[in-house]
Amino acid sequence: MSIDAEALGASLQRLARADPDTDVLATLRQVTRACADIFTITGCGIMISDEQNVPHYVAASDETGRILEKAESETRQGPCTEAYVKDQVVASSDLRTDQRWPELAVAMADRDVRAVLGVPVRLAGAVVGTLDVYLDRPHDWDDLERAALCRYGAVIEAVLASAMAAHTAGELASQLQYALDYRISIERGIGYLMASERLDAVEAFNRLRQAARSTRTKIGAVADELLRTGRLPELGPIR
Repeated sequence: MSIDAEALGASLQRLARADPDTDVLATLRQVTRACADIFTITGCGIMISDEQNVPHYVAASDETGRILEKAESETRQGPCTEAYVKDQVVASSDLRTDQRWPELAVAMADRDVRAVLGVPVRLAGAVVGTLDVYLDRPHDWDDLERAALCRYGAVIEAVLASAMAAHTAGELASQLQYALDYRISIERGIGYLMASERLDAVEAFNRLRQAARSTRTKIGAVADELLRTGRLPELGPIR
C-alpha cells in the first residue's frame, strides 16, 4: 500500500474543514472515497455504533466495503469489531486464512476481501465506531500504514464533531450521544464479565448485546443493572 504524504496532508485539511451544514452521511461517503484514493486500497467503510452500542454500516467506498461492514455487524466478529471493543488498531493480513474470525471468513468467502485493518473512531475521547480498510490481496500492515490510517480516522471524528455541534447529524445524533453517555458503563460491564466469566473483551461485549436484545433493553441499561446486581437480566447469575 503506497502513501502519498502530501496528498494525505491536503486531504486531511480539506475534509476536516467540511461544511457542517452538509449532510453528514454524504460527507462520510466522500471521506471513504478519498481514503480509497489516497491510500491506494481496494476499498473501505465506516461503522458507527447504534443505540444498542452495536457498530453498523453508515458509509463505504464501494459495495464490497458495505457488505464487509454488514457481515461484521451480523457475525459479531472481525478486526473492525475488535477495534471497536478494544479501542485499538486490529489487523488481519488475510481474512480467508485468519483463524480468529471463522464466521466472518465464511460470510466473505465469495468476495475479494483479504487484508483488513480496523481503526477506532473516537468522539470526545470515546470510541463510537471504526474506519475499516481492505485489500483484495494478502498484505502485512506495517507501522507507517497503521499510523497514517489512524490520522485519517481523526478526519471522521472532526466530521462527526462538526455535525453534532451544528445540529446536522440527523439520525446519527441520538446514537452518538447514547454511545457517549453510556460508554463508561458498558466498558465497566465488559470488564466485570471478563473477570467473573473469564471471557475476552469481545465475548463479554457480545454477552451484553445478547442480553440487551433478548430483553429488548438498551445495552447501557443492561450494563448498569449488571454492575448494580451482578446479574444479566433473565440470564441468571454470572458467578
